Order: sequence, then C-alpha cells, then structure tokens
Amino acid sequence: MSRARQPPLVTGISPNEGAPWTKVTIRGENLGTGHNDLIGLSICGHNCLLTAEWMSASKIVCRVGPAKDDKGEIIVTTKSGGRGTSTVSFKLLKPERIGILDQSAVWVDELNYYDMRTDRNKGISPLSLRPANPLGIDIDRGKVPLKDLENMFPGMSGDFTSENFSATWYLIENHSSTSFEHLRAGVGNLKKQASKKNEGSLAYVKGGLSTFFEAQDALAAIHQKLESDGTEKVEGSMTQRLETILNRASETADTLFQEVLGRKDKADSTRNALNVLQRFKFLFNLPLNIERNIQKGDYDVVINDYEKAKSLFGNTEVPVFKKVYSEVETRIEALRKLLLDKLLETPSTLHDQKRYIRYLSDLHAPGDPAWQCIVAQHKWILQLMQNCKEDFIKEQKVGGVVLDLDRSSVLNRISLSAPVKRGGSFQTPKDDSWHYKSPQQVRFVEKLSDVVISQLPNFWKLWISYVNGSLFSETGEKSGQVEKLKKNARQRQNDFKGMIEEVTRRLVQLVRGALLPSSLTELQLRQYGGWDTKTPLTGAWLTQVIHTVRLSHEALSALEIPNDLLQVIQDLLQDLRVHCLLTTLQHTEEDVKRLAEKEDWVVDNEGITSLPAQFEQCMVQMLQSLKEPMECKPGEINIFNLDVVQDKACEQCVSIMKVFIKCLEQLSTKTDGDIKASHLSVDLASPDLFGSIKEDFSSKPEQRLLIILSNCQYLERHTFLNLAEHLEKNGFTMADKIIRVSIDALRQLDYDLFESYIEKKSDPIVGSLETGIYAGYFDWKDCLLPTGVRSYLKEALVSIISVHAEVFTVSKELVSRVLSKIIEAVAEEMSRLMQCVSSFSKNGALQARLEICALRDAIEPYLSSESCTSFKQALEALPQLQSGADKKLLEELLNKFKSSMKLQLNCFKPASFQPVKR
Repeated sequence: MSRARQPPLVTGISPNEGAPWTKVTIRGENLGTGHNDLIGLSICGHNCLLTAEWMSASKIVCRVGPAKDDKGEIIVTTKSGGRGTSTVSFKLLKPERIGILDQSAVWVDELNYYDMRTDRNKGISPLSLRPANPLGIDIDRGKVPLKDLENMFPGMSGDFTSENFSATWYLIENHSSTSFEHLRAGVGNLKKQASKKNEGSLAYVKGGLSTFFEAQDALAAIHQKLESDGTEKVEGSMTQRLETILNRASETADTLFQEVLGRKDKADSTRNALNVLQRFKFLFNLPLNIERNIQKGDYDVVINDYEKAKSLFGNTEVPVFKKVYSEVETRIEALRKLLLDKLLETPSTLHDQKRYIRYLSDLHAPGDPAWQCIVAQHKWILQLMQNCKEDFIKEQKVGGVVLDLDRSSVLNRISLSAPVKRGGSFQTPKDDSWHYKSPQQVRFVEKLSDVVISQLPNFWKLWISYVNGSLFSETGEKSGQVEKLKKNARQRQNDFKGMIEEVTRRLVQLVRGALLPSSLTELQLRQYGGWDTKTPLTGAWLTQVIHTVRLSHEALSALEIPNDLLQVIQDLLQDLRVHCLLTTLQHTEEDVKRLAEKEDWVVDNEGITSLPAQFEQCMVQMLQSLKEPMECKPGEINIFNLDVVQDKACEQCVSIMKVFIKCLEQLSTKTDGDIKASHLSVDLASPDLFGSIKEDFSSKPEQRLLIILSNCQYLERHTFLNLAEHLEKNGFTMADKIIRVSIDALRQLDYDLFESYIEKKSDPIVGSLETGIYAGYFDWKDCLLPTGVRSYLKEALVSIISVHAEVFTVSKELVSRVLSKIIEAVAEEMSRLMQCVSSFSKNGALQARLEICALRDAIEPYLSSESCTSFKQALEALPQLQSGADKKLLEELLNKFKSSMKLQLNCFKPASFQPVKR
C-alpha cells in the first residue's frame, strides 16, 4: 500500500544551536496531519517526541534533549509520510554547570556535591562551588602564619563565603606579593563579574521568555475557569467545594489502594535501603576491605580508605553509619597494634622502620612510635654487643682454637717486619682459615666493630630523620602534628645523646675487658671480662686491633656524630697504642735475650760477628712494627708527649739495650763445653789460611773475648748510633738518653772484658820475666861480657807476637789497644826488676841496658806514655856507660838482635796491608 503523503522534509530550525533542553521551532514540509500522525522526532540522535508539540504541517515546537552527538540532523517521522529527511542541522552546546543557587528556566537534576575521588579530601561544601579565585589573577600565597592573621583580624575570616569576610585578610593571605597592576586587573575582573550578574537576570528572562508565556497562559486559563465557576450559585464557596471533592476522592483512593500502597511503601523502603547500600557501599564494605588489604600488606590503601571514611562519616549521627564506622575503628586499632609490633621487631631495616613510623603517624597512633622504635633499636644494639662477647667466651670455654704464637717463630718475624701500608699494615687475608689462626680477642674486636658499624649508622640516621621531621614527610598536610613530633624530638636530644654514649661506652668497655682488663674496675671486669689472658697478644695482633678500632671511629665520625660522643673511643685508642708500644718493647726484650743462642762466632773483615747486625735488625723491625700504631691519626695525640709513656718507653728501651749487653757478657763467660759444634761453621775444604786459624781459635775463651770486644767496639761506634737515629726518627724523644745510658753500660762491659783478657795474656808473660832473667843463677854483679840478648827476652817477645797474631786474626783495630796494655805491664815489670837490683857490675849494667833497649826498640810502635816512663825508670836504675867501646858494643849487639829477629819483629811494624778478606 503506497503512502498518501510525501515524507517529511525539515528545512529550518530556530535557534540552530543551544544547550540541552533548549526550546526550538522546526519548520518544513509534510510534517504531519496532526498530533497523532507525528510518531517520531529526533535531534542529534536524541528522541524528542515527548516534548514535541505539533502546530501545523509546516511547524513543530519541542525541546532538545541531552544528545550524545554535538551536531546532527533533525528527523521527523509521521504515519502518513514515514521517515523524513533534513536539509539543516542543529549544534548541541555543552551545558554550563548550574549551581544550586543559579537561576534556570528548566528543571535541573540534583548534583552530588561530594568529591568522590579516592584521595583523603573531605566532602566539598556546595558553597565551595563558587569561584575559588574571585579576582581572576594568579594566587601568590605569602608566608604570614595563620596565627598572626588571626591576631591581626580577631573575629574575621579570609574566606569570602563567610559572613565575617575580611578583604584585607584575603589579600594578605593570597596576594601578599602581587603587584599593584595585577591587583588593578583583579578589580576590573570583579566589576565584570558584577555587571555580568546584573545582566544575568535579564538574559535569563530573555532565554526563558517562551516558558514564562506558557506559564502565564496556564495561570490565566485557571483563573478564568475559577471565575466562571464562582459565578454559579452553589452552596459554599468554590474552594470549599473543591476541597470537599478532593478529600472524598482521597478517601476513596485510600480505601481502594490501601493494600497496594502498603506494598508500595514497603517496596519503596526496601528500594531506599538498597539505594543507601549502593550509594554508601564504600563504607559498608570497608571493614572487609581493610582486613583483606592488611593481609596483603597494602597499608597505604587501608590508610587512604580510613582517611576518606573518617572525613565522610567521622561525625555522622546516623545509627547504621555509626555502627559500621565503629567496626572500622576497631580494625584500624588492630592495625595500629600490628604496625607497632612490626616496628619494634628486630632486626629491621631503616626503610621498614621509616615506613611503619609513617603509617602509624597517618593512623594517629597514640604516643610517639618513632621514639619507641629508637629505644627498641638502642636495646637491640646493646644486646647484640653483649651476645657477641658471650658467644666468644662460650667458644673459649668449650676449647675454641686460639693461635698461641711463638714470638721467636718465623711468622712473628715476618709480621714484625711487614711493610706499613697507608690505611693499615695488617690487612685480614681473605682466606677463611685466618679466623682459626687469629686470637679470640682479635676476632672478637673485629666482630664487635662489625656489629657497631652495621647497626649504629642506621640508628643515627633514624634519629636525624626524627629530628628534622622527614619521618613524617608523607603526611605533610598535618603540619601541626609534625611540628609537635619535632618538638618532642628536640626535647629528647639529651636522652638520645645518652644512648649514643652508652653504645660507645659499651664498645670501649668490652674491648678493654678483652685487651686491657687492668683498666677496668672489679665490678666492670665481672660484666665485661672473663677472657683467657694467659697468652698475651703480640704487638702485631695489637696493631691489627688498633687498625680495626680506628676504622670503627672513622665510620662513626663520617656520620657527623659529635666528637664528644666519640671521645671514649679516642681514649681507648690512646690506651691501646700505649699498651701496644710497651708490649712490643717487652716482647722485643725477650727476643733479644735469645740472640745469644744465634751467635755463630764467625767474624767478617771488620772483626765482628752477625750478632750486632741481628740486634740492630731486631730493633729496626720493632720500630717498623710500631710505625702504624704510633702514627697520629686525626684527633689523636702523640703518646710520646705523655711524660708517663715517655718514661716507661725510655726505661724499657734501656732495659732492651742492657739485656743485649748482658747477652754479650754471658757469651764471654761460656766455657768450651757450652759452645755447640753447630756454632762453629768452617769450610774445611777452603784453602783460606784464616779459616784454619779460626777453627783453632774460635773454641778458645780468649778468642771469644776478643770477638766480643770487637763487637762492643762496633756497637759503640756504629750500631748504637744508628739506633739513636732510628729511635729519634720514630718519635722516641728520649733517644739520646737511651743511647747514652746504653753506651755507658757497654763501655763498662768492654772495660771488664778487656781487663780480663789483658790479665789472661799479660800475667804469663810478666811472670816469666823474673824467672828468665835469673835462670842459671844469673847475677848482675858477676856476669860475663854480653854477647847478645838472652833467651828469656826473646821468649817474651814471641809471646807478645802470639798475642798480636791472635788479636790481628779477629780485629786489626784491637791490636794497638791490646799490645799497648800488655807492653805497659811488661815495661812496668822490667822497671820493677831493675830497681830491685842492689848493684850492677860493668858487664851486668851493659847486659841489662842491652836487653831493655832491645825490648823497647822492638815494640816501639806500641809504646804508650806509661810504658815509656817505665822504660825510662828502668834505664835510670842502671849505671851509665862510660866508655865508647861499651856504647859501640851495645849498638852492635842491638843490631845483631834486630837482624836475627827481623822476621819476628816485622809484626810490630806499622802494617801496610789489610787483613786477608774472607
């Protein structure tokens, strides 16, 4: 069946743009034959049939709905013509937000003026929908505190929605730095807003003029109807009759629909309840959500939800809301306890501690969780330190391995001579077996230092964060609470200082208990002692301990902990350095005592053995090992500047020197049986003549005396002077005194040994003179004419030559000293013997003068003033030669003697050659 009319065609719309619910007039062709013929009308895709009013086949009036499309066609559909087309379009404008106080010509749905974001902001008041910046210029909030503004404007407010609004307050708070030109621009913006508001009413009337006309027409029709009804003569007034009819209709309706209405009310109540549950499902689901998020560890989500619920329902008076909110508070209280328990758990990282403290701060936990955490950490560190000590004591009691170093071992010698590196001379090797070789006290100090260095920095950083408020940075909006907590922190500075002092004091006391027990009281020893001190630590291990304690001090100083809190560690370092110094000196003294065992009696070109060099090496190694502990690090003092330390060190050094001198004395008194064959190292295959001589002499006590005398001479001239230089270079301020006392002791030993040797060598020679002179009943008064020097004198010279050879074999330097002294004894004896003769015959006087002059001339290079005096006295005791024949005979006999003894007497001449090197 074909249509009777053409499809509708829209050719115009007025206005052609507008916001939703704008009333428009549509014009065109074939728009229908009546209201019933119009079955569809859409603008921009939205069905507008409900508001359409058919006026004629070329005109329809309607209101535009909230379409999805911004621009679209106008489509009219009729029964008679079907779906039409359009040659024009309508542009839908976005509606301006209409506040609850704004005028509107159409019905506006209520808006939810609560901010439904998931942050912690409270619900927004409808009044806050007003412009936040009435001046329309940039806001520049000043730094004037709120309290100062309240004092300046009592009873006023800077909120422009308040009845007590103060414009001055508002300008100071929001535009304290704004220029005058910008403020003038703001005044212009205010004027524009005021004029726009005045024009708004007129614009509102213009925009809704058609609505006003419709309302006016409806009111006029009702008024006309009422007037026409009022002209009839009826019982009562028109309104009374209308009221009676309406009441009767209401009663009849109630009777007919009472049950239906009851069910409707119940359904409405249920629907309202469901709506409430749906609308406030956040609150009703919050307890369960809190429980789930706690189990997952999403504490941030829990805190955000709690803050949101608190802002929305914290002050609610609705019973059901109060009940649910109380359940939320119960769960939050449990969370507070859980977080506090986690915060106080040990061990814990600094990151976790800060996190839990911020959570508790956000949850408004009672008390001061940060301080509770600091107190717990302090107790934990002290407990760790005490446990460290108890673990090592327990290991010691059950037979832990402790390395008992033999200080004479090669390992100890290497450790003493190890080169000092910057930053520490004894680095712990990476070998795991090191821990089983180190003494327990050393490992304990290292472990204890590790505990302090690993725990105290985080403890200090936690305190710094507590003081500066960074622990609560995530809750910056709670500035009042943060300031309160920072104030609490400042009040507890002395308490925290006491904690740091207790930790450092505990560290020092534990180290003293292990290494310096004599520095503690009896009560402190019971708490911090208990170590096995039978095997004292060597200087090398004490150096390692000092290095460890210094590293701990440097690590704590790097945290910028005040120096007064670390002074106890500096005092400990000072005592350890003194202890290391004295211990090293004591152990060196013991090492020096054993040097006598290493004497091999092998002399070098200078007539000395290796003993002086070994002694010097031992002392140099000792000074080298003391270099690091004696070095003054920042904040440390030179312990040699302490009078007590200086005196003790000087006394100990002198003791070492005297011990070595005592060793020399002991070596000089050893018998042949005491000298082990291992000490006599001779290469029997060597063609060296002196090697054979050494083999013969080295076992003789007199030979050992000469070697020791040679060593003494070398010690005085070289070794002790070198040691003085080394001592002074290494900070021993009393080096001169040490060397002076040592040299005095050495000279005394040298004198005693020299006198002993001279006595042993001179007595036989001197004793043989008188016997030799009077051998064969020789008489000075009755003797023959001299024919030469008698045998006794030659034998005495051979004995002196033997001594010369013995001394020359050891040390050329001793020859003159020894022979001069022996010749003094011989000359003195000859003088005595000559003076004891009552009278001489002519031949006797000539014989005596011959022998005295022969002896004097033979040993002339070794004559001293004393021996010259003795020879002079001997000659003066003889009668003078009167005749020239006697003098000539004397000269001939002397020349004959010198010629016959030329080979023997050559040894007394000044040597032009050096001893044979070997």
